[in-house]
Amino acid sequence: MSRSYRIDEIAAALGAEAAGALDLEVTAAAEPGDAGLGDLALAMSPNYADALGAGRARAAILWPGADWEALGLEAAIFAPRPRMAMSGLTRMLDPGQGFAPGIHPSAVIDPSAILGGDVSIGPLTVVGAGARIGDGSVIGPHCHVGCDAVLGDGAYLREMVSIGARAEIGARFIALPGARVGSDGFSFVTPEVSGAENARKSLGDQGDAKAQAWVRIHSLGNVCIGDDVEIGANSTIDNGTIRATRIGSGSKLDNLVHVGHNTRVGRDCLLCGQVGVSGSVEIGNSVVLGGQTGVVDNIFIGDGVIAGGGTKILSNVPAGRVVMGYPAVKMETHTEIYKAQRRLPRLLRSVAALQKAVSKTGASD
Repeated sequence: MSRSYRIDEIAAALGAEAAGALDLEVTAAAEPGDAGLGDLALAMSPNYADALGAGRARAAILWPGADWEALGLEAAIFAPRPRMAMSGLTRMLDPGQGFAPGIHPSAVIDPSAILGGDVSIGPLTVVGAGARIGDGSVIGPHCHVGCDAVLGDGAYLREMVSIGARAEIGARFIALPGARVGSDGFSFVTPEVSGAENARKSLGDQGDAKAQAWVRIHSLGNVCIGDDVEIGANSTIDNGTIRATRIGSGSKLDNLVHVGHNTRVGRDCLLCGQVGVSGSVEIGNSVVLGGQTGVVDNIFIGDGVIAGGGTKILSNVPAGRVVMGYPAVKMETHTEIYKAQRRLPRLLRSVAALQKAVSKTGASD
């Protein structure tokens, strides 16, 4: 059953001001037009004022200075920074996944594994030899924690998460369904120089390389992850070949993100959906890679770089740059290129008309 919260309780948790019937209780959050009597409507901009009339909310989170009484409300909370308020509110109202406390009888835990206090292990989960799981961690159903892996305090693994052998993960780690940490790197070699190697050197010519079988290079490194990192559903982080693949503290990976072997991601980075990072890439701190960004191997991306969605980064990017396109260029350059491309049909028509006029002039002479 959902818990109810008083308006003053919510406001205090958000560090926000409130007005009206502060003892009014709500049980859920809702968009303004869908809100019922027991809901807290989220109308954090004047753009949502009209929608409040379509719903039945008695209380709402509003923009600073809003006339809550004129909007027909009994109580209001004022949010100077709406999305920050959303963070705190959703944290309060999140009902969780219902994972039971304690160790499920179907879980398989090696006797040499070390579990901290107040750890929850879900059904059909396997914890390998020598693994260490920190205090207060929740390991959901059908998970695998490999041998000698380390999970810090407060880890939260949703269902079907796999942590490979010898992974080292800090505190408050979150992994969503299907996330894989510590898969082997995609490293293969041919006995002789391959066509792919020649093409890379020459930017197009395969040379006289013959067809050959690919030989596997094993991954001897592990994955090291800092504190407060979140890995999205079905994302993968490969082990390093010799050194560790690293994800810095505070970084967040969206769903379907791939981080290749030996890559090092800095602190507080955002890697959005379907980002693919090749091997041996150095990514600085506070970097944002928009959805479907691709990064070639063996380059660096400086601190504070922002890449728009669909960007393909094929060379080093200096700190602070905003890039977009394929290949990546400064965003303002990409915008000019895009505008020019849209003008091409008109330009070609003009050129054709000029050619026709010149041709007629030449014929008359």
